[in-house]
Amino acid sequence: MILILKPGTLPESHEYKQLFAHLANLAGITVRVHTEVGIEQTLTEVYLIGNTKALSVEDMQSLSCVDRVVRISEEYRVLGRHENDDRPTYFDYNGVRFGQDTLNIFAGLCAVDTLEHVELMLKALRDHGQVCTRMGAYKPRTSPYSFQGHGKACLPYVFDLAGKYEIKVIAMEVTHESHVEEIREALYQTGTSTGVMLQIGTRNTQNFELLKIVGRQQDFPVLIKRGFGITLDESLNAAEYLASEGNRKVVFGLRGMKTNMGDPHRNFVDFAHVPVVKRMTRMPVCIDPSHSIGTRSSTPDGIPDIMHATAQGIIAGANMVLVDFHPVPSKALVDGPQALLLKELPLFLEDVRIAREAYEKRADLAKRYQEAS
Repeated sequence: MILILKPGTLPESHEYKQLFAHLANLAGITVRVHTEVGIEQTLTEVYLIGNTKALSVEDMQSLSCVDRVVRISEEYRVLGRHENDDRPTYFDYNGVRFGQDTLNIFAGLCAVDTLEHVELMLKALRDHGQVCTRMGAYKPRTSPYSFQGHGKACLPYVFDLAGKYEIKVIAMEVTHESHVEEIREALYQTGTSTGVMLQIGTRNTQNFELLKIVGRQQDFPVLIKRGFGITLDESLNAAEYLASEGNRKVVFGLRGMKTNMGDPHRNFVDFAHVPVVKRMTRMPVCIDPSHSIGTRSSTPDGIPDIMHATAQGIIAGANMVLVDFHPVPSKALVDGPQALLLKELPLFLEDVRIAREAYEKRADLAKRYQEAS
């Protein structure tokens, strides 16, 4: 059960103390508090964990400073979309809004290689009106002999250039808790010229200790990718680990499933799960067509497979696209064969616009149909 307190309720207020004195007397109930500090107001949600079936919604609603009560109807207590639950489904970070009704494009380098390539990529994004990107500094690889990323050595120039080209959010994977501190320190040293969305890669989706650590910090939002060999439920529970530790600024990423059923693509595209995740949770949903497809192959109509997959995800309602571009894919140190060219960026963005327009028309059609029924 979730008690949503009246906006602006402060812990030092008499009503707040009175409420928690009452909750402390509930047998077998553990209380956990989540506080969201917004631009205009502070919202507090109190989670009652335990056997809450005997608790009356009406009785709890009448308690001091309680605005609304939501009875848990899904396994994902914090991120789940519960029955009669209309809490906001968005968050703002560094001037960018992420929600189930928005769309943000994160085009960029799968792995940072040279300062020159970073600058060419960011300049192209700026010139085409984009404020988000992906830049891999830490790269988990299957082979211990493969390039593992430049790590903290590249962070200062990546962040400096991001500020120069007005990039507001960089999606960057972390594989160890030390990476979070390195990113925080590098941002501080560069005058917080940009923002970072921490990324939990598919290999670390069930690294529970890393999830807890990343969840405890609330400076950075988190993109967590679906595990490539586990069920959707297991991956959603991984996202719940983040939220249960305090960080609810979570985006869920679909990047394809590892199976030969997807051949000749790199992974089996799972973008049909975009609406499923949006129905079951309040998280924005990201698609990663580059790692799903794995090549720059095109169909006879001249459209790259990656763009076809992107359109499928967007028409299904995706809220974020993580896609690989590179100035010179043949020189990329990671996943060059799947990177789109900078000259293809305007084509990609226009194709995204067309797909998004199709989704919006479909959503409008469904709304009009429901109103008429």
